[in-house]
This record gives sequence, structure tokens and C-alpha cells, in this order.
Amino acid sequence: MEKIIARINELSRKNKSVGLTAEELAERDELRRIYLDNFKRNFRNQLDTIKWAEDEENDDSIKH
Repeated sequence: MEKIIARINELSRKNKSVGLTAEELAERDELRRIYLDNFKRNFRNQLDTIKWAEDEENDDSIKH
């Protein structure tokens, strides 16, 4: 992932200075999609591991 971020940043700097070719624009778009897909997947995994206090309280009341 570090290589992807580095390349995105490299393309971003080049775009601000001299612009990008059509191939570089396509590469940048693909790298951004990969980065965002990875970010979303990791964020979803974090959300899936959250335990809500309300749910735990309800589980405890059922057991008693």
C-alpha cells in the first residue's frame, strides 16, 4: 500500500507542475480506486469489530 500511496503522490505533484498524460491519468484513477477500496474494506472491518455497550447490556439482561 505504501508504494501505491507514493505513486499517487508522485502523480499528484506531476499533475500540479506539468500535467499528466492520458495514460498517467488512467493510472492515477486506478491507483485511487485501489486505495479507496482498501480503505473502505479496512474501515468496514473495524466497524464490524465494534461492540456496542447497549448490545452487551441487553445480552447480560437476557442471561440473568
